[in-house]
Amino acid sequence: MDAVMDAVLIAEHLTKHYRIRRGLSGHGLVKALNDVSFSLDAGKTLAVVGESGCGKSTLARQLTMIETPTSGRVLIDGRDITQADRAQRALLRRRIQIIFQNPFASLNPRKTVKATLSEPLVVNTSFNAQQRAARIEAAMQTVGLRPEYMQRYPHMFSGGQRQRIAIARAMILEPGIVVADEPVSALDVSIQAQILNLLMDLQERFGTSYVFITHNLAVARHIAHTIIVMYLGGIVESGDTKSLFERPRHPYTRALISAAPVIGAAQRTNKTRLQGELPSPLNLPSGCAFHQRCPYAVERCRRETPLLRNVAQRYVACHRAEELNDA
Repeated sequence: MDAVMDAVLIAEHLTKHYRIRRGLSGHGLVKALNDVSFSLDAGKTLAVVGESGCGKSTLARQLTMIETPTSGRVLIDGRDITQADRAQRALLRRRIQIIFQNPFASLNPRKTVKATLSEPLVVNTSFNAQQRAARIEAAMQTVGLRPEYMQRYPHMFSGGQRQRIAIARAMILEPGIVVADEPVSALDVSIQAQILNLLMDLQERFGTSYVFITHNLAVARHIAHTIIVMYLGGIVESGDTKSLFERPRHPYTRALISAAPVIGAAQRTNKTRLQGELPSPLNLPSGCAFHQRCPYAVERCRRETPLLRNVAQRYVACHRAEELNDA
């Protein structure tokens, strides 16, 4: 895909394979991420959606430098993090932070909120104790928590409050990019909306760019400007949120959207039902990775891998994208 001039994050042909043991002497290769390319504009939200096992969280680990990709590269503000040395990566980590799915697991139960929020400041800044205290108090107020909560431990908070602490930790260095990996899926529905609105308020206030990973299409539609749909480690469709929901062009995107629950009868459409299970990343199908479950697959789909191409200002990896447009 074409890189946008004002993009703050660019992924180019990003690939991640894991070598694992199989049996006593055999080895296998898990192809978790395959040739993924996209860009994220300043102050915008890019949602990454797909079933469990499609590579969403693997992508998050590559973008945040938790892991090193097998091949491809990631550029933050035009600088290639995959080729950066240790000192450069330390500086670049201040530009990109992550919010994990489960705040109870991602927060150290033995540390107070103050200690948790102090750690990134101690590691990444030259602030003195007074400056750190002022930044921590401001961060807590920003996410809707009282400053007197600083001496409490994670188990003393509700799930929503713990996620607010996790958001404060991610935002305390004032990063330009935040990767949010399923940040509301572990929360009650009533709390999810509060956290989503908080993230949107922070984006408006600080101009933060989000890579928002979710399996919930309703959440993606609410928060994202653009969406990429992943299947078995690759992108099958991407585009702006409005047009993608109004007229999905890939059969897998159609299936995801039609599976989302709706309330009104007028909103219900014919369901696109998928057959079978997600194939194993240890043994990818030939041709189109989706052809074994696709109701529109033809012989070409079984033998030829479709390229991600521009179809009416949308990127789609489907041989039949044009003819199925009005199907």
